Amino acid sequence: MLVPPGSPPNPWISVDYVRENSDVLLAATQQHIELVALSIGFGLLVAVPLGLLVRGHRRLESLLLGATGVLYTIPSLALFAVLAPVTGLTVTTVVIGLTGYTLLVLVRNLLTGLAGVPEEVRESARGMGMGPLRLLWQVELPLALPAVLAGVRVATVSTVALATVGVVVSNGGLGQLIFEGLNRNLYRAEIFTATVLCVLLAAVADLLLLGLERLLTPWARR
Repeated sequence: MLVPPGSPPNPWISVDYVRENSDVLLAATQQHIELVALSIGFGLLVAVPLGLLVRGHRRLESLLLGATGVLYTIPSLALFAVLAPVTGLTVTTVVIGLTGYTLLVLVRNLLTGLAGVPEEVRESARGMGMGPLRLLWQVELPLALPAVLAGVRVATVSTVALATVGVVVSNGGLGQLIFEGLNRNLYRAEIFTATVLCVLLAAVADLLLLGLERLLTPWARR
């Protein structure tokens, strides 16, 4: 739907637009969810091993946090422009970029959670005969879990917003609709609907992760 120049302002809210384009909205929302889920998943796969590798080594921790911090400051348009010649105008380009942006929050929260484990708890576990791996798996990671999940929540909400920038490589999920609405002489219903869906996705994801955090860490509530 193209809004002719000089026509009366089109409405921000349009039930007709939602009804007539429900399949387009659903497809864009599904792609948006896939982009976020893949980025957070790969982010954890990278952040957790790196965090465990450098923990306890102040200099290495600082180097890793500094590197992920620099990566986080790179403008998304510039990052996608660097990746596109290698990975093309594909979902892979967007996922690699978004994964990079999750690393600072995920690594920092993992290191913070592990550093917050009381030393007396570690000593008690060692006194019970726990080795390093068992101590990590059964004591340190469970106690660090609230901080890790808090990082996942922050990374997820920010990634929902950042995923819209994937429109520059033709894979922006709901961002694709926002961009198309701007190109159609400010087709307001398309812009507003896609924006609201982004906000709802972020809110639902945050609530689901909060519920998961409460389920997995009942001792934290007490």
